[in-house]
Amino acid sequence: MSQFDTFPNRYIGFDIHKHYFVAIGVDQRLNQVFGPHQASISQMNEWAKKYLSPQDAVVVEMTTNTYLVHDMLKPLVFSITVVHPPHVSLIVRAQVKTDKKAALTLAQLLASHLLPSIWIPPIQVRELRALVAHCNKMVRFSSTAKCRLHALLQCKGIEAPRAVELFAPELRSWWDMLILSPLEKHCMYSDLSTLDFARSQVEADEQCLKELAAKDDRIPLLIQITGIGFITAITILAAIGEINRFPCADQLVGYAGLGARVHDSGMSRTTGRITKSGRRDLRRAMVDAANHAIPHHSHFRAEYERLSSHIGRQKAIVAIARKLLVVVWHVLSHQEADRFADPQQVATSLFAFAHKVRVQNLSDGQSALQFTRNQLDRLKIGQQIQKIPWGTKTFKLPESKLTVN
Repeated sequence: MSQFDTFPNRYIGFDIHKHYFVAIGVDQRLNQVFGPHQASISQMNEWAKKYLSPQDAVVVEMTTNTYLVHDMLKPLVFSITVVHPPHVSLIVRAQVKTDKKAALTLAQLLASHLLPSIWIPPIQVRELRALVAHCNKMVRFSSTAKCRLHALLQCKGIEAPRAVELFAPELRSWWDMLILSPLEKHCMYSDLSTLDFARSQVEADEQCLKELAAKDDRIPLLIQITGIGFITAITILAAIGEINRFPCADQLVGYAGLGARVHDSGMSRTTGRITKSGRRDLRRAMVDAANHAIPHHSHFRAEYERLSSHIGRQKAIVAIARKLLVVVWHVLSHQEADRFADPQQVATSLFAFAHKVRVQNLSDGQSALQFTRNQLDRLKIGQQIQKIPWGTKTFKLPESKLTVN
């Protein structure tokens, strides 16, 4: 086996921009041996086949084009490392920064083995993240349009009807009858159109997410946790990817930016606020879950009351979010029931989920009741549960295949 089978002979840094890139390479002694080369992004594939080899280690910073570059170069080179820009402080804090200097610094840091690589998700996870992000964007559009319409009513001193939801379709004629100037009417109709568009997009996105959730065996594991619905569950899975990337719960907590800042030097050790250095979407999802879990789950309500008395409400909610994320790690890693789970509450959540995603989307042609029982047996809980109250009705569950204790 030659040395090239185990070690690269060149380390090439790429400074990537929207329309072009700059590449410079160094050897193991940090001497420049390649480039600088500059070419357009559209020419990268042809350029890479001409100038790169399987003995080249490549490094790029995370940016808009990174996934494209990663997928294009990975089959052609020894390795490709993707780094988070704030982690490359020598470039970020440089007094003189040019494309060539940035590419050369990346190459030298890679050759010195000083660059921590970030995880590149597979295409399925990227697409799921994009869909979740689009849905959240449309929700924000809807909220912004509502805020502007509320502001319009306040500015004009108009009291809105209380019997009907202000933005319901049946109240649209009320908006038409408002006495406003032509420009105010124009802005009002623009916001109403934005609201209609955003709502239709959210409905379409959620329908797609429902179909995906019905086929994902990990979703029922998460929705058993109080405060986590199917949208939150999908957001968590899109952010995490594969749970086996995290050997312990603390690493997942750190990935979400929910871990505390620590200064441990000499004889002093202090902790501060959460780092907020991880994935924002995962952190927000867990805080939302905490806000829902606190009033509906006896264990987390007691924990919140205990913590809020001496650290305050906001910090207590963040602490509950961290605890819930630890539960998420255990549930996904071991595919087991939450040790604080109420079996009756879990059964109701699973039954509601089956109807939420539409029964016809469930795998193997299961009914909602069969799905609920199968998932309870999978979690090894609720063998004694026979009925699920649902509004004014009660539904009888199939018998459990597990032995009742």
